Amino acid sequence: MSTAASSAIESAPTGWLDRRFRFRERGSNVRTEVLAGFTTFFTMAYVVVVNPAILGMAGMPVAGVATATCIGSLFACLLMGFLADAPVAMAPGMGLNAYFSFTVVQQMHLPWQVGLVCVFLSGLFFLLLTRLGVRQMVMSVIPHHLLAAVAAGIGMFIALIGLKNAGIVVANPDTIVALGKMTAGGPVLSLIGLAVIIGLTLLGVRGAILISILVTTVIGIATGMAPVAPTHQGWADMGSTILALDPAWAWRLFGHGWGVLEVVFVFLFVDLFENIGTLVAVTRKAGLVRRDGTIPGLDRMLYADSISSMIGALLGTTTVTSYVESATGVEVGGRSGLTAVVTGLLFLVALPFAPYAQLVPLAATAPALIVVGALMMAPLTEIDWNKSDEAISAFLALVMIPLTFSIANGLAFGITSHALMKAFRREFGRENWLLYVLAVLFVFRFAYIAGV
Repeated sequence: MSTAASSAIESAPTGWLDRRFRFRERGSNVRTEVLAGFTTFFTMAYVVVVNPAILGMAGMPVAGVATATCIGSLFACLLMGFLADAPVAMAPGMGLNAYFSFTVVQQMHLPWQVGLVCVFLSGLFFLLLTRLGVRQMVMSVIPHHLLAAVAAGIGMFIALIGLKNAGIVVANPDTIVALGKMTAGGPVLSLIGLAVIIGLTLLGVRGAILISILVTTVIGIATGMAPVAPTHQGWADMGSTILALDPAWAWRLFGHGWGVLEVVFVFLFVDLFENIGTLVAVTRKAGLVRRDGTIPGLDRMLYADSISSMIGALLGTTTVTSYVESATGVEVGGRSGLTAVVTGLLFLVALPFAPYAQLVPLAATAPALIVVGALMMAPLTEIDWNKSDEAISAFLALVMIPLTFSIANGLAFGITSHALMKAFRREFGRENWLLYVLAVLFVFRFAYIAGV
């Protein structure tokens, strides 16, 4: 940002902004908040390309998803900024979009239009749970080590998809998976992209992932290592996913059976706990957490999250949630909702580029998935691996997500094994009843899948 622009921002009337966002009270100013918004955006802007690439594998029109990503992120960031006054940016979440494509659509064979109905319903239920206070009750029965394991398991899931898209990991009938042909165009291009991300990150460059995607796309197209498939999508397709939910959604859901309820539960469960973890981490870094550990305005943040997921589904994208990349904006001084507002407006600026998201080859987005997956491993340090009860249930939740390509399976194995160990110890207290109910439901789920 130029000196002249910075001076103009500093000298602009800030009375209304200060009353609305209280940044002076929080030790910030307009210039710092704007800089924080730019920093957050460039750190997470890769979602504009990566989210359409993942959902495109579910048969969704890439240009439409890119548009939904930009508009949904704009709406969510504005809502978080004005409603909750928090420096937390929001966008379609990594992990749940992969679950949507590979599990909901490819494995369960649900049409993506019906899948979006599941996303909408999960947002609606999230809103109701927050309003009724049930959210706190659900959170109290799921141990922290399982939440950490699921978060890391989703990271492994994302990284595995990235390695698969890169051609670095391939299917093998004898060993299940194997190393791909590393001299082929896809793996070479992805390794170049990975090297660019690592190098720029070590140099402290913001937006390293986005820069890597752009660089590898240019290299791939110029050299033919990652040729772009011909497509007829263009400007006219930007709104192709808006209100694409199946008009007869109620009848469709009934026709697809109990599996749909599981999909809604997974979207709800993962968004609930992943979102809480991100909000705690970012607000703590911003110094907004009270001494007793509570977060001022947490309910408003959760309202913003649930409403944004519903709007995102109507626009044509998967669950919209808070991004841990918001911490980069906080790191440069962002303390108020103005940071989120600026980030959202930059997603609006990115909207004209939505039709070009389809030009980005999978090999160029693969390094982003690998790196994002790696960064999601941090919660594993919060698990006490010396305690067998924690270690076993956490491990099952951790590995079953990537090995079965299903977040639901990881949740099922983790919660069921944890409840089983509590039963062996005869811990049947009133506070554990909901945990046992969830475990029994998961057992019935396994029987349902097996066709018993």
